[in-house]
Amino acid sequence: MTKEQKQQMLAAIEACESKKAENIVILQMDKDSGAFTDFFLICSGANPRQIQTIADEVELQVKRQTGGYAHQVEGYREAEWVLIDYVDFIVHVFSEERRSFYSLERLWKSAHVVPLADFRALKPGKALALAGEAAPARRTAAKAAKGAKRPAKALSSKATSKASSKRAVKKKKTPR
Repeated sequence: MTKEQKQQMLAAIEACESKKAENIVILQMDKDSGAFTDFFLICSGANPRQIQTIADEVELQVKRQTGGYAHQVEGYREAEWVLIDYVDFIVHVFSEERRSFYSLERLWKSAHVVPLADFRALKPGKALALAGEAAPARRTAAKAAKGAKRPAKALSSKATSKASSKRAVKKKKTPR
């Protein structure tokens, strides 16, 4: 886990805690399970408004503290299960009813539950070793490319062409 990944996860955890999310759990996915990410951050909210508030705060704090953007957000409007995908980790904000119904902790029983204190103590660059296993392998090149920061917004081609055409018109109007 890189320093940036840890900072993003910590920002997401702090955001959940600041909005009074309940039952926060971190699952480190087993590399042999076929999981599409490294970690799940799972928490619950008491009502749809709180679930949306937690999701909003996670996105805001990760963006403010690390400059990272979610690659996809699903379920926000219904606010029963909001999924925020950061590629290296996924934040799941559930209603109590949906959390007990889907029971991700049971579904991904091969995943290792990481106590919050252990996660906070993890040094950047180090991987959490699962009980009885070696440390997980590094990310694949494709996953690293997906996790790259978004490029800064550039001027659109329309804006660029408008600006250059305005300059051309000004040049033509000036006397020779």
